Amino acid sequence: MAVTDRIDAMAAPLCERIGVELVDVEYEGGVLRLVIDHPDGVGMDAIAGVTREVSRALDHEDPIPGTFTLEVTSPGLERSLKRPAHFERAIGYEVAVKTRPGFDGPRRFTGVLEAADGEGIEVRSADGSSRAFRHDEILKAHTVFVWTPEPKSERKWKDRDDADAPGRKVGS
Repeated sequence: MAVTDRIDAMAAPLCERIGVELVDVEYEGGVLRLVIDHPDGVGMDAIAGVTREVSRALDHEDPIPGTFTLEVTSPGLERSLKRPAHFERAIGYEVAVKTRPGFDGPRRFTGVLEAADGEGIEVRSADGSSRAFRHDEILKAHTVFVWTPEPKSERKWKDRDDADAPGRKVGS
């Protein structure tokens, strides 16, 4: 069993007890990174709690030889999609998919995630074409944050007395 699988099996129940989901476990370059999430967001209390509990368990189990750094973080805006449940929650969002070598067709595909289940996913690109991928064909996938600025004509200030607001000319 790989180190990340052993850590996942050990840390998932600890995260659940704290009330967060263990989304991902990565171990690279001497850094053990746990990514946690919660529907209402992840605060510092949750990160500190998971760090404390997992650190104790790692000291007790000692699954990684040598020294390493434990890092507990939230997924951020662009979230990795690894498990079928991750894909199912991302239906309707823009995603980027990179397939494993040897996949028939383009190795990179971006579009809206239309469907996902335990077998695979379907992504519709901007040109309207759809592509289905089995989970075992996917090397990496993540959501894509699409930033669209609000038109200047629709920007509103809370109150006109806030003349010192950043980016606003005084007297305008």
